[in-house]
Amino acid sequence: MDFSKSKKLFSPELTSNRSTSKTKEPMSIPPEKKIAPLAYENPEFLNSPDGRVLRIMSEYVEPLARFRREQIQDTVVFFGSARFRSLEDARKAVDEAGSDEEAKLARAHLDVSRYYEEARRMAFLLSEWASTIPARRRRFVVTTGGGPGIMEAANRGAQEAKSKSIGLNIRLPFEQYPNPYITPALNFEFHYFFMRKFWFAYLAKALVIFPGGFGTLDELFEILTLAQTQKLAKKILVVIYGREYWDKLINFQTMIDGAAISPKDLELFKIVDSPEEGFEYLRDGLIKYHLGPDRPKRVGEVVPEIAKTNP
Repeated sequence: MDFSKSKKLFSPELTSNRSTSKTKEPMSIPPEKKIAPLAYENPEFLNSPDGRVLRIMSEYVEPLARFRREQIQDTVVFFGSARFRSLEDARKAVDEAGSDEEAKLARAHLDVSRYYEEARRMAFLLSEWASTIPARRRRFVVTTGGGPGIMEAANRGAQEAKSKSIGLNIRLPFEQYPNPYITPALNFEFHYFFMRKFWFAYLAKALVIFPGGFGTLDELFEILTLAQTQKLAKKILVVIYGREYWDKLINFQTMIDGAAISPKDLELFKIVDSPEEGFEYLRDGLIKYHLGPDRPKRVGEVVPEIAKTNP
């Protein structure tokens, strides 16, 4: 072999473009060959119609991970008007009212402020009792839509009982900001209403319905429909608070008389008129259906005992 030719092939002049020097600077990428962003780091794609399925999945997986991390097993969900004020705020509004119209509205808010205080009291009683239950995970955690009014009252009552509480807030054009009483690690923000609804029902063992508007009615009848049609593989207790308000708004007997529902369907809920009455009904029902010896048992369960639909 002619080694003189081999030396030429491996001479520094011929191999300088493949230098292994440690001081060599990183290779720069020409502008025309710039690397594209990773799909999951591409905001344009993630916020596009094609990325919708990923956004929907995110609103399922991320809350589930947090519920597991925070050891949440199940919830009691409070619904009611976002417009009701605390007694203190309502009295202040009456004192500061200027025109006759403002004074009339302020007095109306004062009249219904009792619902705020009674939701606060019931959430306190429930949370105080739930904190005494011996369990590896947190049981019957107060949950709301995260906003003001009855939602704020329930989160506030739980905080006053030194318990955690959940807020499932929804992002709206007219911003609904989370109230300050939600446990920070359990403060959620949703874009999709249906994913938020899913989480209201998924962990719930009971529902408490205070006087409210369209949204409150929507949640009430959605859960009653699931219970009536036996689509949930668990017992959900439904407490409707304030007979005076609800009797004026809904005549359930008319539904029975018109053969739209059966008399037995009225057993799907209980109407109460005091925080103590509501709490006692919840406590007794939760013990019977979810803490007693006849409750369903899952051997080796390590994740929250989440709701299941029937086949």
